[in-house]
Amino acid sequence: MIAPEDVVITVSHSGYIKRNAASLYRAQRRGGKGKIGMGTKEEDFVTTLFSASTKDYLLFFTSSGKVFWLKVHQVPEAGRVAKGKPIINLLQLADGENVSAILPVSEFRADRYVVMATKDGTVKKTDLSAYANPRAGGIIALGLEEGDRLISALVTNGDEEVLLGTKKGLVIRFPEENVRPMGRTAYGVKGIELEAGDEMISMEVVHRREGATLLTVTEHGYGKRTDLTEYRSQSRGGKGIITIQTTPRNGDVVAVMQVAPEEDVMVVTAGAQMLRLSVSSLRVIGRNTQGVRLIEMAQGDRVAAAAILREKDEAGAGAADSAGNGAPPA
Repeated sequence: MIAPEDVVITVSHSGYIKRNAASLYRAQRRGGKGKIGMGTKEEDFVTTLFSASTKDYLLFFTSSGKVFWLKVHQVPEAGRVAKGKPIINLLQLADGENVSAILPVSEFRADRYVVMATKDGTVKKTDLSAYANPRAGGIIALGLEEGDRLISALVTNGDEEVLLGTKKGLVIRFPEENVRPMGRTAYGVKGIELEAGDEMISMEVVHRREGATLLTVTEHGYGKRTDLTEYRSQSRGGKGIITIQTTPRNGDVVAVMQVAPEEDVMVVTAGAQMLRLSVSSLRVIGRNTQGVRLIEMAQGDRVAAAAILREKDEAGAGAADSAGNGAPPA
């Protein structure tokens, strides 16, 4: 018998996961320094943090198009500053397979859907209830063509707007209702028309929250914020519109994500350099521009990833301007 308990699940950039009792995150006054909830390596940081009950479920969607299922109480409990356990030790993943998305689910409601996106520009929507009973070895989440891989999965209410971003700096925004629900093993439909050499790198559900903007980060360390109103709604399957110019100065896009002014973003390079940026420090500029420099890098280095920092640390500044000594994140 598992007693229902409110917990906090944290997942790090390097793939460590753990749970803590929600009571450890005691209420603090506004303006406080916050509290560390995961002890990470110098080159690691928390990218996913959410509240759940020990009776809830976690769905792990992988790059190969499978989904694995864990109850929250099966996630190892660790001390407040412990880093947790590698996700790969909890799931029966194949060689080369990695986790693309983690979705917390309290109940498999009939009015909720999972929307998925793949590298080759395909999107698919399936009833959440179709994933209620995965096996230990995982089940198929969607069919994939050879060479394609799942990059993202999100839970929606059927009436959202989806935004897709590509590495060549294009974005398309369309109503979720343009994607009809399909069976679990279906391959999906075209979300964006990709040019040769381009690929999809991100999917977002558009949040209608005050101050939300779209942050685009490129491999040569440049980026910018743009107002979401500049991305008009289109029909699914189009070529999209420019969100940033992928010039030789900028390089390809590595991240496209919604951000709020109060959030911080961590930029990580292939050489394990890390820089923490306050979103409010980046001014909002137009869509069809090159952006500004976000991080200075050594010659030959490149930005490997950028993610919203989901947890504040004791000092309030964390790993800003620090360089890790371990292997670069995958």
